[in-house]
Amino acid sequence: MAAPPDPELSSALSLELLPTDPLLLILSFLDYRDLVSCCYLNQRLNQLSSHDPLWKRHCKKYWLISEEEKSRRNQSWKAIFTSTYSDLGRYIHCYATLKKAWDDLEKYLGQWCPRMISSLKESAREEDLDAVEAQIRCKLPDDYRCSFRIHNGQKLVVPGLMGSMALSNHYRSEDLLDIDTAAGGFQQRLGLKQCLPLTFCIHTGLSQYMALESVEGRNKYEIFYQCPDQMARKPSTIVMFITGTSYLEWFTSYVNEVVTGGYPIIRDQIFRYVHDKKCVATTEDITVSVSTSFLPELSSVHPPHYFFTYRIRIEMSKDALPEKTCQLDSRYWRITNAKGDVDEVQGPGVVGEFPIIGPGKVYEYTSCTTFPTTSGYMEGYYTFHCLYYKDRFFNVTIPRFHMVCPTFKVSTA
Repeated sequence: MAAPPDPELSSALSLELLPTDPLLLILSFLDYRDLVSCCYLNQRLNQLSSHDPLWKRHCKKYWLISEEEKSRRNQSWKAIFTSTYSDLGRYIHCYATLKKAWDDLEKYLGQWCPRMISSLKESAREEDLDAVEAQIRCKLPDDYRCSFRIHNGQKLVVPGLMGSMALSNHYRSEDLLDIDTAAGGFQQRLGLKQCLPLTFCIHTGLSQYMALESVEGRNKYEIFYQCPDQMARKPSTIVMFITGTSYLEWFTSYVNEVVTGGYPIIRDQIFRYVHDKKCVATTEDITVSVSTSFLPELSSVHPPHYFFTYRIRIEMSKDALPEKTCQLDSRYWRITNAKGDVDEVQGPGVVGEFPIIGPGKVYEYTSCTTFPTTSGYMEGYYTFHCLYYKDRFFNVTIPRFHMVCPTFKVSTA
């Protein structure tokens, strides 16, 4: 049998008698839920858990509140945490991630695409989102709602926040739809049942959709481009090019590509070309690099026709001698699809031009190709001649670059 507790020892260990600083240190390691629970244990812990510096960490961690914002609001850290939680508490698991993404994006746009900032809408209200759920009779995921509590999408303008793509006779620029416009495009027809549009291109009518339920072969909250199956008997059969598994993953991965320079800024627009850093080749003083993009709106799975565009940058070192100035005469391509079939193409110039490259000069152009397979690669060379030594010709390597179709699946509609 255990010995009875020593009254003197119990008194010595009484919470009331423990010094304040060690207790505050212990409380500083608690999450906000446990800190709130301490308020209900006894009077001493209630007083200590209200110690304002304890709430500073939680305000910064969950709501990204800065010292400057605290000063503007003229409230205690605990008051700020409590009032913000009463408004945004249901989003506490994702708010900081989405708020940081929006803050990073706005900062980047302010530097590189300032006119796009004015197209962003103010935050949606909680009751606006509730009204949309009642209208479409479907629940919106919390990460989607949270993002729209920060910015209610974008006005229908060009350029679109979600990226552009341009060829000689084709242009796409996707806007991030506000909640009311998205609700107006909510689908209940076969092939796109219970799908909400996230983006829209004024020029092509193209949208990325989010599935709000697991129907017709889709996973709940999956994000995709639709592609009609041209060989199916039913026109409602849709092939989905998957672009995200959740709104949080879809939006933050896009923002990360933008703010880290993964997508180039061209004419004050975000262009969705992906550049593989290994896809660079230097011949003498000339460097060639390539970035690529898949165009779902010009592709199909049935019949197999996968459309890719690529952007090539040709640059001469600024340290090159002036007599190295040269002109591009012709191009040679070796094009290989996933089955190993090879096509060879040779012709004058590039896109009808014969650019001159000198020290520090850059020439960029865009072209396209198609594959009957979901992937393939291209490589080749350009032939240049020197302007100072006109009888000198040389080849410049184009690095091998791969193009891969996104994951796709066929609807069961």
